[in-house]
Amino acid sequence: MTVEPADGLIDEPRRIAISGLSPDQLVAISAHTLRAGGVTWMSQATFMADADGVIDLTRDAPVGGDYAEVSAMGLLWSQQPVDSTSNDLFADTVMQPLETTLTAETADGVRFEAELRQHFAGPGVERREIREEGLVGTLFTPAGAGPHPVVVVLNGSGGGINEPRAALLASRGYQAFALAYFKAPGLSPFITETPLEYLETGLRWAHRELAPRDGFVAVSGQSRGGELALLLGATFPDLVSAVIAFVPGAMVHGAQGAGDPARGGWKGTTWTRGGVPLPHLWQDNNAVHWHPWAGEAPPTRHHSVFFEGLKDTVLVERARIPVETIAGPVLLISGRDDRAWPSSLYSRMVVSTLREHGHPHLVRHLDFDDAGHAINLPIVPSTQLSRLHPVSRVPYTNGGTPSGNARGNDGSWAGMLAFLDEITGTAGAARPGFNP
Repeated sequence: MTVEPADGLIDEPRRIAISGLSPDQLVAISAHTLRAGGVTWMSQATFMADADGVIDLTRDAPVGGDYAEVSAMGLLWSQQPVDSTSNDLFADTVMQPLETTLTAETADGVRFEAELRQHFAGPGVERREIREEGLVGTLFTPAGAGPHPVVVVLNGSGGGINEPRAALLASRGYQAFALAYFKAPGLSPFITETPLEYLETGLRWAHRELAPRDGFVAVSGQSRGGELALLLGATFPDLVSAVIAFVPGAMVHGAQGAGDPARGGWKGTTWTRGGVPLPHLWQDNNAVHWHPWAGEAPPTRHHSVFFEGLKDTVLVERARIPVETIAGPVLLISGRDDRAWPSSLYSRMVVSTLREHGHPHLVRHLDFDDAGHAINLPIVPSTQLSRLHPVSRVPYTNGGTPSGNARGNDGSWAGMLAFLDEITGTAGAARPGFNP
């Protein structure tokens, strides 16, 4: 059994193949990966050799197991945690690779193994914790001489610092500043009443301290971070060169599942500017008549309330993010089966508004069939469709299918890199590789 390459970045597909078998021989292959907290994730699928005694996962679908299509990396995206409810897909530290053991077993009990390592940080990528001017984040700098284009990376309603995405961006040539805005050391444990001035400080710091190439500082965010990325682009157009919004909202929402129960809970204020709360969708909404966090079982509960909320058209206009004031390119990424909130609709609303106002910059919308809310990095498990919210601990459903989510993960990452390459003028340039 061979893996080519055995070592590589996490976004790099591999060729897993077995040779020397008998024609039509059945072989079961399992994949065990040690992820955060020492939790093992695993998958299993059975394959039948061809007439030459070869199994090649780049061309062969399994005849049974945890996925059912031709997918070179199906054994990784179909993994589930073993004896755990963990949702942590990555390693305890992004500077160490994820290690996967592939074990093949024939019907007569012959076993053989191969190893596969997925790195977040390529050779020469440097990691530095940032604790300056009240900012809490981590900076990842690519190998090689700068200056580099900069991407500020924001997490969603789980809070914290999105180091995996930032490390991988740096591995692909972009200086990446993973900036926390709540639920990180020294910050509030809740998203409630997050001041936009804190994010403005982060943007100004990036411009001043990182000396970005051609002054380019993009903002990338996921879910509530996607909402925030659009809001920052609209509020500080002179500081944001481009917006990348994964499964975003098109308007300001209340604090929802990340809200402080002592300050309004799910209906509390999320963002403030100058100490003044920004109007949001749940603020005395005349169309919402039931509690979205204590109603029916997922997925109906969370998905439906947003459509109800949009019926209050006066409030929707007040809460709308004025995306027409964004002064750069915009990339929107969504899943058509998003069950957490309607990111596909929200993205289309943003595109429509930009078109209506004659936005002079590139606008691109990547909308993925059978993908849900949890669009992630490529080649990671995409099987956990329902989970507990990391702040409120309320159950909710992301939506999508494991296969559809995996395609969304791969396509969104490739699409984002293509977008960044195009707008920074680096399209066609050789990418940093991985040479162990």
